[in-house]
Amino acid sequence: MSLLPLPAPAAPVPAPAAAPSPARLARAARITLTVLPLLLIGGWLLADRRSLYDGTARLAAAHPGWLLSAIVFTCLTWVASAVVRQGAIPERMPPLLLLASQFAAGAANHVLPASIGAHAVTLRFLRGQGVPLPRAAASLALYSVVKPIAKVFVLLALVLAAPELLRLDGLLPDTGTLLPATAVAVTALTALLLLLSLVRPLRHGCLGFLRTALTDARLLHTRPSRVLALWGGAVATPLVQAGVVASVGSALGLPLSWAQMVFAFLAASTAVGAVPAPGGIGPVDAALVFTMAAYGASLGQATATVIGYRVLTVWLPLVPGLLALSALVHRKLL
Repeated sequence: MSLLPLPAPAAPVPAPAAAPSPARLARAARITLTVLPLLLIGGWLLADRRSLYDGTARLAAAHPGWLLSAIVFTCLTWVASAVVRQGAIPERMPPLLLLASQFAAGAANHVLPASIGAHAVTLRFLRGQGVPLPRAAASLALYSVVKPIAKVFVLLALVLAAPELLRLDGLLPDTGTLLPATAVAVTALTALLLLLSLVRPLRHGCLGFLRTALTDARLLHTRPSRVLALWGGAVATPLVQAGVVASVGSALGLPLSWAQMVFAFLAASTAVGAVPAPGGIGPVDAALVFTMAAYGASLGQATATVIGYRVLTVWLPLVPGLLALSALVHRKLL
């Protein structure tokens, strides 16, 4: 009698892989965002090592007193930015955390163009402090509108106080330069209006945002402390930034007065500051060199001043700013 072979046991069916939990995904994203700024530090320093070396070498031989003045003005830029941010939101923010967020936002602003990085960091900070998204977005819009208006008023006040600053040969753009720029602006505005008129959801969203922004703006302007913070900080911001340029120019022996250097910075940043470059690097630098050269400074001296200004305002704070960004992300404040 033959025995039949027993059937082989069936192979176990593998259990389906469990989907990663939201908490695990959030932890992975937080670790990535914590490490990413450190990688950006290395990439930035590697890409700009020549300019960083030249600018540091020039600053090492500069006048120490004026150099210290430039560092003080650089620190005041973050304070002024934090004051404007507080003035643009009805809720009271923790002062030290708000200042830290602007320090981190300044570093992010030099990575992404058109202030996208700074606005993204500030938006995340406001949301983390419990500010509703419409109100947080409205505060960013108010901040973006008030700053250029205040800068123009500062520029006009400086011109009225010292009209001789406008006597620059060949500095103002000619018709051939203004016409294309005007045509581009008109085309962009027309396209935006056409898009809003054709896309109803976009139009309704924009109208809702505009109502929130106007309501908050009216509320803020009924509170003297917010008005002082918003407009006072917006006026102080370009002045302390110009103070960095003037201090660096004085430290390097630039043969221009403080009024000329301040006006050169205000005119250059107002004229080409809207160009979407990271932190305004590139267009503002070229315009600033050209304006200072128009006042009589040599191209070498003007370029050295701009490089020194960028070392103090971009490269020097970049590492601690990105480290602050990583720390705020790690503590779930962003």
